[in-house]
Amino acid sequence: QVQLVESGGGLVQAGGSLRLSCAVSGRTFSNGAMGWFRQASGKEREFVAAVTWDDGNTYYADSVKGRFTISRDNAKNTVYLRMNSLKPNDTAVYYCAADPYGSASKSKYNYNYWGQGTQVTVSS
Repeated sequence: QVQLVESGGGLVQAGGSLRLSCAVSGRTFSNGAMGWFRQASGKEREFVAAVTWDDGNTYYADSVKGRFTISRDNAKNTVYLRMNSLKPNDTAVYYCAADPYGSASKSKYNYNYWGQGTQVTVSS
């Protein structure tokens, strides 16, 4: 059974930084991709960033490009999201997701497995 567990969320002031982690258990992915999505209150879940397991190619939403960095540690089966220069509109629940077969899609419908989410709150 595949499980994804996020950690690292919290409350931070605007301009601050956080690093989210997503630990994957129950399966080792040699292919496919991992993604980070977020959902603000009352809004749709949206793509943030994705990385492929094999070659580490990364993809970002325009709203976070240059501020967020996604990375993966294949040995630890863990994916990270480093978030710098945080803004109040980055406030959301952040979810990691696994797509065992794809190539880092921006569509949430391509991801088969999801974590429970971690809250990120950015105060102004």
